[in-house]
Amino acid sequence: MASSFGVWDYVVFIAMLLVSAGIGVYYRFSGGKQKTNTEYLLADRNMSIWPVSFSLMASFMSAITLLGVSNENYQFGTQFVAINLSYGLATPIAAYLFLPVFFRLSACSAYEYLEKRFGKKTRLAASMAYTLQMILYMGIAVYAPALALQAVTGLDQAYSILAIGGICTFYSTIGGMKAVLFTDVFQSVLMFAAIYAVIICAAIKAGGLGPIWDAASEGGRLEIWNFDPNPTTRHTWWSLTIGGMFTYLSLYAVNQTQVQRLKTVKDLRSAQKALWLNWPILSLLSLSTSFSGLAIYYYYRSCDPLRQGRITVRDQTMPLFVVDAMGDMPGLPGLFVSGIFSASLSTVSAALNSLAAVTLEDYLKPLYLLVKRKPLPDLQSSFPSKVMAFLYGVICIAVAFLAQNMGGVLQASLTIFGVVGGPLFALFSMGMFTTRANQRGVIPGLLVGISFSLWIGFGQPRPPLKTLNFSVDDCSEFGGFNQTSQPIAMAQRAADVRDNSDYFYLYRISYMWFSVLGYLVTFIVGYGTSVLLRWRGAHGTERIYLDEHKAYLNTDLFSPPVARGMKQRLARFIENGGDVRLTSLQCSK
Repeated sequence: MASSFGVWDYVVFIAMLLVSAGIGVYYRFSGGKQKTNTEYLLADRNMSIWPVSFSLMASFMSAITLLGVSNENYQFGTQFVAINLSYGLATPIAAYLFLPVFFRLSACSAYEYLEKRFGKKTRLAASMAYTLQMILYMGIAVYAPALALQAVTGLDQAYSILAIGGICTFYSTIGGMKAVLFTDVFQSVLMFAAIYAVIICAAIKAGGLGPIWDAASEGGRLEIWNFDPNPTTRHTWWSLTIGGMFTYLSLYAVNQTQVQRLKTVKDLRSAQKALWLNWPILSLLSLSTSFSGLAIYYYYRSCDPLRQGRITVRDQTMPLFVVDAMGDMPGLPGLFVSGIFSASLSTVSAALNSLAAVTLEDYLKPLYLLVKRKPLPDLQSSFPSKVMAFLYGVICIAVAFLAQNMGGVLQASLTIFGVVGGPLFALFSMGMFTTRANQRGVIPGLLVGISFSLWIGFGQPRPPLKTLNFSVDDCSEFGGFNQTSQPIAMAQRAADVRDNSDYFYLYRISYMWFSVLGYLVTFIVGYGTSVLLRWRGAHGTERIYLDEHKAYLNTDLFSPPVARGMKQRLARFIENGGDVRLTSLQCSK
């Protein structure tokens, strides 16, 4: 298919890349010039809540999300929009139960908490799981839009990967966290612009939003009130609300990428405001992207491009719409491509900076202390952080190129991103909400939880997804019907013959439950093993006490409600005649 990219489209696209790179250059030579680790990784802790809120949204709204959510509504209907309720339910949990604990830490690595609560081995295990998770996701976040856009716009896939990876590595390495945050704001605007360009263009061709909604209704796309309790049903209110909450919390409550961003503001209250502000921004983009799927369905309601044979995967539907509907409008395809690439840039830059922080705090500093017998000075720590950000950028580009030969691993890598989050969330929950969990118990729990999640996420064979109906009744506007697509449709019908009950039950469970199940297995095994080891006297060293006699708990390690309960019990103990030294009372605050 011929490229629809003209001169003005390239001008818009190149301008986006230059502005992103320019922001990195500006922050390299302004302020403290990224000489200290605090400035490089935490933006001197003086950021305002607005750029942080946009960055929180942009960090995990990748091009995969923009292309995937629109395709979700095009292919399966609108039930997915119910997930936005889970964002609102989970926000106060993240803001008031988890975030205060991280703000008591001086380091920028969220996994330092695990060392203080359990020990070094727990910190290392969680940090390694996070590192592998983010490396895979970075590569896919770059490869997926390059794949889709090459197929329909003619943009060479290799150039796309190098452009995203190279520019992103450049400004993230030299500009630090401030460059990442402000490029996220700029790129967020482009993401919104790309989605609204699709909606407005479709509305103009349809004669308003009403016909789009009517066509979606006639095509069976309007579904919202599915309360089916069956966990094998792909999307229901229960799976989207409960599963969405656990996924959100695994990202916004305990994930290094988001915790690090929230610690760039001056205090806890500002971080909580930024997290609350992120919710409407995130939901607005999610709902807008969902509606763009209905807008695209209106355009292709009588001639589905996959069945027609014009595309090979449905994630290419939105870029194809841009070619068909906006190809004759100079600059608009360039704006759309800029928005899609911006989604990838914001995701990868977030990962690069957080991986650099984790590598410095969890690997390099302990190694330096072991070898030199003294802590690494802050003025000397920014350079290794920049080196690590650069190296992770190179790894990201390499993984993106390797993804070309991975075939089905594309979906597998996305599954890894989800299934690792639940067990890590359970690990932090055991630390902040229980006193009996210990290192010898939680590490086996984490390993069993991740193994179980990967099993149910990767297990084969799985039942094929059942999509809504698509029509090819009138393809005259798009060059007629391509007979080469017939075998695809026949193969799909043959796959549908086998009943879902013939598949292993766990392989039929909705992917929205993976995070929940991973959390539950990790928590049950980790906490149960901890209690058993304690009962047998083999629980090892416990780090939750302030004294060697294990009389006074360090309440800083626990979630605020749990810590308040501990302090109230201590107060009642004193009122009843208990003898507690003043220094102990001060330490337990």
